[in-house]
Formats: sequence, C-alpha cells, structure tokens
Amino acid sequence: MSLRVIRRRPLADGVELPAQLHPLLQRLYASRGVREAQDLELTLDRLIPVGQLGGIDTAVALLLRHRERGGRIIVVGDFDADGATSTALVVRHLRRLGFPEVGFLVPNRFEYGYGLTPGIVQLAAVQQPKLIITVDNGISSHAGVDEATLLGIETLVTDHHLPAATLPAATAIVNPNSPGERFPSKSLAGVGVAFYLMAALTREMQLRGLITQPPPVAELLDLVALGTVADLVPLDRNNRVLVHQGLRRIRAGRASQGIRALLEAAGKMPERVVASDLGFQVAPRLNAAGRLDDMTIGIQCLLTDNASEARQLAARLSQLNHDRRELEQQMQHEALQAVTDMTDTASLPLGLCLFDESWHQGVVGLVASRIKDRVHRPVIALARGDAQSLKGSARSIGGVHIRDVLDAVATRHPGLIEKFGGHAMAAGLTLPASRLEEFRVAFDEEVCRWMTIDDTKGVVHSDGELRADELTLDIAQLLRRSGPWGQAFPEPLFDGCFQVRNTRVLGERHLKLEVRHVDGTTCEAIAFRHFDHDDVPAVAPNAQVELAYRLDVNHYNGTERLQLIVEHLRLID
Repeated sequence: MSLRVIRRRPLADGVELPAQLHPLLQRLYASRGVREAQDLELTLDRLIPVGQLGGIDTAVALLLRHRERGGRIIVVGDFDADGATSTALVVRHLRRLGFPEVGFLVPNRFEYGYGLTPGIVQLAAVQQPKLIITVDNGISSHAGVDEATLLGIETLVTDHHLPAATLPAATAIVNPNSPGERFPSKSLAGVGVAFYLMAALTREMQLRGLITQPPPVAELLDLVALGTVADLVPLDRNNRVLVHQGLRRIRAGRASQGIRALLEAAGKMPERVVASDLGFQVAPRLNAAGRLDDMTIGIQCLLTDNASEARQLAARLSQLNHDRRELEQQMQHEALQAVTDMTDTASLPLGLCLFDESWHQGVVGLVASRIKDRVHRPVIALARGDAQSLKGSARSIGGVHIRDVLDAVATRHPGLIEKFGGHAMAAGLTLPASRLEEFRVAFDEEVCRWMTIDDTKGVVHSDGELRADELTLDIAQLLRRSGPWGQAFPEPLFDGCFQVRNTRVLGERHLKLEVRHVDGTTCEAIAFRHFDHDDVPAVAPNAQVELAYRLDVNHYNGTERLQLIVEHLRLID
C-alpha cells in the first residue's frame, strides 16, 4: 500500500531572476512558476485591487445602509480555522469601524451541520438581527437564505467555495468563484474574501467622510495568513502576498493576543514563525474546537485582547487538540485494518469509501486524508450523523476533482447524496445510511472514469539532490526565510542516498536517525509518524537508504542545528 516513487521536478527554461539570488533559490522558484523578479515582490501594493472582486460594491452599500440604520448584525461562520479567522476578522473590523451591534454565531457541526441552514437562521433570529453575514460558507445555502428572507433578515454571503447550478437569493454575494466572476485569483480563502470586503468597506467610508482615521485592515493580516494557510488553498501570487504580510506582522510582535497565545502553546517563537508553523501547529489547535467541541472557543481566542484570557483559551484548545490526536490515531488504525481486510479478500476500489459505527464525525476528514496518502486514491471516511444519515469527508489526489465526482454521482443517482460541497481536493457530504452500499459502488464507478490503477502509485515530487555545500544550516535558514511555502507552492523537498549511522525511537511513533551523505557529510534526520503503520521497513545502522527530505532548523537548548525532515524512506538493497 505504501509504494511510492520519487519524481524530480523538471528544470524551467526562459526564467530571468535576479543574479544576486542564490542559485538554489533560482532553481526552486523557477520550478514553481516564478518567471521574473517582480513575481517575487510580495508587498501589499502587489495585491489584486479590491475593486476587481465582483459583488463587492453591492456588499459595501448594504453594509453602509445597515450602519446608518443601526440594528444588530450577526456574522455566521464555519467550524474550521478558515471560518474562525474569517469570523474574527469581520467582527473585529466592523466594531472598529463603529458598527454598533455586531455579534457572531458558528454552527455546532453536531447539531446544525455546515453552512447557513434554516435551523441556524432561526437560532440567529432570537437575537433579532437586521443582517446576517456569512463567512466561508453560504454559497450553497439556498434554504437558509430563504428562511432569513421570510423572517425579514437581509443576507450578505461571502464565500469561496464552488457554487451549485444556482445561487441563493441573498441580498449580496461576494465569491471569486461565482459564475461569470472575473477576479483573477480563484484561490482566495474565506478569510481572504472577508479581508477584501473589509478593505473595500474601509476605503468607501473614508471616501464618504464617514471616518477620518480608519483603523488599517492590514492590522488583521495575521488572521488572514493563518486562515489561508490552514485552508490549504493554492498559494498563488495574491495569496502569497497575504500570507507573507501576515507573517511579517507576527514576527514583528504585532499579532493578535490569540495567535500569540496559540504559538506560545505550540512552543513556537513568534519572531521565527513560518507558514508551516501556522499550518501544522496553530491551525490544528484551532480546528480541534470545531472537530470535538464548539468553534466558539476558537473565535473567542482570536477576538480577545486580554493576554491572560487568550492563554486560557489557547490551553483549552491545546487540550482539545491532544484529545483529537488520540482519537484520530485510533480511527486511523481501524481504517487501515479495514483497508487491509479489503486487500486480503479482493482488490481495493479506486474510489474508497470507509465507515465505522464508532467513528467521530469531527475527525473523519483527517482519517480520509491519512488513508488517501497511504493508498494514493480518493477516500471518503463516514461517521454516523443520526439514526437515518451518515456524514463524511472526502479527500482526493491530483487529477481527480472530488466535488465534480460527487456532483456526477448525485446526477446519475438522484437522492443518493442528500447534500455535498467542497473543492477539487476536499469535500463534505451527507447521505442516507440505508444507501451506503449503493453509494460505495456508485462512488467507485465514478472515480474509475477519472483514473486507472496505474495512477495509484504515489509520487514524491523532489527538487533534486543537494550538493555537500548545500547540506548546511545556512541553506536551511535561507529556505525558511524565502517562503511562504504551501499548497501549489510547495516547500522544497530534496532526495538523495545516505548511510544510516545510528537510529532511535522518539515517542513510540517517530524515527530519529543520524545519516551520512555519500560525500561524508553527517546530518540529523527525523521521520515523523514512521511507526504509525505495520509495514514500515526496519532501519538498522549501516543500512543504505534513499530519502526524500526537507531541510529544517532544529532549535534545542539555545542552539540551532541542521535537521532533515524525512518525507519518504526506502531501504536500498
């Protein structure tokens, strides 16, 4: 199941990057689509102008009308990190702009499910709002928008997800992926859309003389960076600007108290933070609230200006994340056993659908992602929603657009999927429990239209081999400074052959190594979660191994050392 091959990225031609740029960086940037020096400029003036985002003028006019009339505004978010940062950003900035009554509501995933459902509208209506603003959701919430209209509540939908065939009848919609939308970047996260809306609102209020010294929306870019990295949207040029500028604020000590506290809880120093710290340390803590409890805890952490309160909330989020890890590990073990049982009796479906009565619906997305990485095919993990329904999360591989797959299944088999939504690589769905086996067959049949068994060989994309003079702490530090790296602009990964000098086990799950390159250079290396699977190779001293690895800086006892983060390990016979 874990067969993988290393494929080196091709060298790019016709690239004109600054001569003073390190040759390794020139090669790395060129292979990621950077063609000229200006592509590396990540200042705020390089952002796509806010006025190019469709629907934003209508949305701003709606907001100003409600500011003039007064009345309560409720921001309805999503229960992930993108939704939490979007909610915190809009609530913070509207309050700073003088909107008198601004609150928020985030659906509890176990009671209301995703999006602006009629149930969540009725819950919001108790507070008698005049306007509901959705962030990171709403583009598929036809029934919820209709319910709000019946109750006399206007709706402003801000979202980035792909819409269905028709749009909800909201008062205003801002979504770079709406039909006919010409905004150059389709990759904005929900928090990016929220940032654009708040920037446009601030500018219009200043033009009208409604505010003389507006609070800069750029002060909230730490939230934008966190939500953008956490949601795994492609880091195109526009998103790289947003993330870079947010990281600059964090490193300069200008982050919100909540993000500072979450970094502190993760043992990360703000002045050294990089995008991967947000993605692998801060975001999981924030997401844990929405997975196991209530994302209100996470949003409160991002909203508070009290350092003590932020630390208390961050500690609660860290505990939830610890609980999530334990639960995920158990579910992952059960899922892998189910896959093993399938391969013992028959061939594994190309479209793999897994369900266990005991699984937690808040963690199935993580399980689907882990299993997808193991079997190199689209995976859906499902948990019990209620007595009649199952809720699941889908994760896909390159070349298989998972939302389109679900759309095709829904079209070919009416009523088989109750609702679904998402992106090319991830989606969520609900289906009748009584039709699980029918769905399994239909899902596999549709995936088979997208891929063959030859596509299931896992590919590790490498930036090639490093020379001896590049296997250094200085190069590792250079790469950390040269991001932000992330989705569709991947962190540099290299490959090479090494001799193992020593090994030891850390925390029962991780393999620590000392390895020697063919030129004699000795390095520390660590393979995280190496022992999570039963079929891992036994690595002994003097063994020859092929590694795919990232360069990292290991901070320990006040010293810095080069460390290789192993993504792939293969014994060489």
